[in-house]
Amino acid sequence: MLVGLKEILDMAQKGGFAIPAFNVYNMETVVGIVEAAEEAKAPIIMQVYPRLVKEGVAYYLAPSIIAAAKKASVPVCFHLDHGPSELEVTRSLYWGATGIMLDGSTLPYEENVALTKRVADTCAHLGISIEGELGHVGSVNDNGMDEFTNVEEAADFVKRTGVACLAVLVGNAHGRYKKPPKLDIDRIANIYGATNHTPLVLHGGSGIPDDQIKLAVKAGIRKMNFATDICYTFLDAVGEELNNPERSIALDNFMKYPIAKVKEFALQKIALLDAAGKGVYEYK
Repeated sequence: MLVGLKEILDMAQKGGFAIPAFNVYNMETVVGIVEAAEEAKAPIIMQVYPRLVKEGVAYYLAPSIIAAAKKASVPVCFHLDHGPSELEVTRSLYWGATGIMLDGSTLPYEENVALTKRVADTCAHLGISIEGELGHVGSVNDNGMDEFTNVEEAADFVKRTGVACLAVLVGNAHGRYKKPPKLDIDRIANIYGATNHTPLVLHGGSGIPDDQIKLAVKAGIRKMNFATDICYTFLDAVGEELNNPERSIALDNFMKYPIAKVKEFALQKIALLDAAGKGVYEYK
């Protein structure tokens, strides 16, 4: 079933777990992810990177996401990931997104507040909640990491913008880590408390040690993103099939193995975040 961002976050809040948010790039990743959600009976978020929206690829991908969500027996949110401007936000809304991330984290603080609030107010007219970001979550390839999210600023940001959830920088980064990261679990807990238990989001989930993820969820993370590892999982499986002398040249048959590997990956992350079996409405 297709649901909104706040609705799916409320399930995580009441159940004390985190929603796995998987970036999808084509029909095959959509199929693998939604099949995992169905098998595990888990609520999930399928999200698209803003490049796909800006370049128009999401025009073709969005109908697949929506069809999969509506057919699913578990809650599925269709989310824009890291939307940098109102262009990506507007297109995503028009193409059926039920959750929006406005990422103004590279802007000066007051500009981030103003832009995030403006988008939140606009989306509210459609009954759609948004995710904001405070503390820029960069790449593992950056020369350095920005300052971690400030607890007091986070409380002010949430109050002034009305975001449904907040992405924070607490030792995480996008991409595959060169060495295992060290999350600031205390900072996560302090931000969660200071923002009146606003659901927090951990970006850069690919490569964070499992024990740290579990501690982060306990401290207040309610949405966790996976993108890089989905790409590697899919491409590695394609490579294996290309080297398989008995492979089929029919693309639908060729793609069965990559889809199965994406599903396998998603099932692992669903279990890690304690989302398995939670795709029901007993939390309402």
